[in-house]
Amino acid sequence: MRKANLPGIVAALVIGCAGFSTPSRAETGSVAVIFTKGGFIVGVGGGEGVLTLRGKHYPFTVSGMSVGFTIGASTTKLVGRAINLRGPASLEGSYTVAGAGGAIAAGAGGVQLQNANGVILQLSGPKVGAEVSAAVGGVSIRLK
Repeated sequence: MRKANLPGIVAALVIGCAGFSTPSRAETGSVAVIFTKGGFIVGVGGGEGVLTLRGKHYPFTVSGMSVGFTIGASTTKLVGRAINLRGPASLEGSYTVAGAGGAIAAGAGGVQLQNANGVILQLSGPKVGAEVSAAVGGVSIRLK
């Protein structure tokens, strides 16, 4: 009976598996934002939020503008997640938005945004106010 070279087999499996698994440096954090917007034709808005990553809180400001069909004003409280973070600073930047939506009195809003760093924000939440829009715009996020 031939003895198997167990240490050699284990080493080969470990080396083989190491080639297939690459550690991901991207992280996912949670985000909460309050954004107020108003306008006629050109919508302007701003707000504040908090990124929670690795148990720490990072406050930030949000500013934005949309050009197109916008009438009214609304406040949206959004919560969700930030995907593909490479640390809190990667949240900063300009996010482009294209879409149509609206709320009368109270409703729900949702959005997915991406910046040049590859960070994706997936946010949703209630919208309060009277605003209808079909606009193209963008938002900027800056850590405080």
